[in-house]
Amino acid sequence: MDAPQRTLIATADPALLDDLLRLTAAAAVEVTVAPDPEQALRVWNRSPLVVVGADLDRALRAAGPPPHPRVAVVSHDDGPAPERAALPGHDAPGDRPLHQAPEHHRPRRDGVYLLPRDEAALVDLLSSVTDRAPAPVVSVVGGRGGAGASLLSAALSLAGERAGLATALLDADPLGCGPDVYLGCDHAAPQARTGWGDLVRQRGRLPWRTLRDGLPRVGRVDVLTWARGTSTEQGRPLPVGAARAVLDSARRGTDLVVADLPRSFDPGTAVFLNHSALVLVVVPADVYSVVSAARMTPRLRQEATRVRVVVRGARGGLSTGVVTTTLGVELGADLPPEPGLSRALRVGEVPARHPRSPLARYADRVVAALVREERPR
Repeated sequence: MDAPQRTLIATADPALLDDLLRLTAAAAVEVTVAPDPEQALRVWNRSPLVVVGADLDRALRAAGPPPHPRVAVVSHDDGPAPERAALPGHDAPGDRPLHQAPEHHRPRRDGVYLLPRDEAALVDLLSSVTDRAPAPVVSVVGGRGGAGASLLSAALSLAGERAGLATALLDADPLGCGPDVYLGCDHAAPQARTGWGDLVRQRGRLPWRTLRDGLPRVGRVDVLTWARGTSTEQGRPLPVGAARAVLDSARRGTDLVVADLPRSFDPGTAVFLNHSALVLVVVPADVYSVVSAARMTPRLRQEATRVRVVVRGARGGLSTGVVTTTLGVELGADLPPEPGLSRALRVGEVPARHPRSPLARYADRVVAALVREERPR
């Protein structure tokens, strides 16, 4: 039996079918192919999207299929088009319109996708069928260098794993040590892993399941970071096209995205900030860190909808009230010094795994709150 969630492609045109299979592969969706109306009607109601070739458009309309909320008609721009446009509203017997795609996926008023002109729009339509609500994004940035942003990013990704979530950890800081170091997945041979340097020219859709095959992994956490070495891309900000493509891919293909961000506001970093459900600024409770963080928080509040400050070590330094008032940012957490953390990092142990770890407990609370907020959508 055909899987009920497969997109239906109804066409007997070999050239058109080849193009449609190429586009479904780019959209990372599974399909059922029907070369005639009879086979198409058998799975019509079980398919979330129906793609009808112009060669079968008239025959299918004559067969009188039941109404379907998502039908697209496709033709080559130099091939035979449907005898008339498949516009909504034509409900004469035998001539029910097939095309009922959502308005924002309609490239033309006549509702017909022409290849190759409308390939990008059709890939978007195909991808939308299996889309869940995009995964929430939590971004972490240090109020100063060495504040512990990568450490918190690693802790949040491990919290996602504990919650049973497929998690993407995106290290967008080209000059940071990388959260992969804390997770112990930095030992893979550079030639065996995909890094940002391989993706800087990436634009458009990038299926996550294709990308993740080359990424280092810890449990259910996929890590995208920077290759270590003498790459020509080393130290350069992420191009905005690559940032958009990868973030969109991660949000479509996982349950949680954690981004470790640089202390900058280049266009690539702004992409992450603009799409974050939560931005955490890690600030040690000392005068120098607060002064440094105060230079960034006004811009962070402009770029992100929700910013919180995570204060480290307030018991021995400035109070959390002084830090939050100075920065003009609400408190996310007051993290006390963590016994054994320095030793764990020194010997290469993965931090924030112990259930009594303050860092782990806070990360668990953040992830649980994000999941609750996203669930109704």
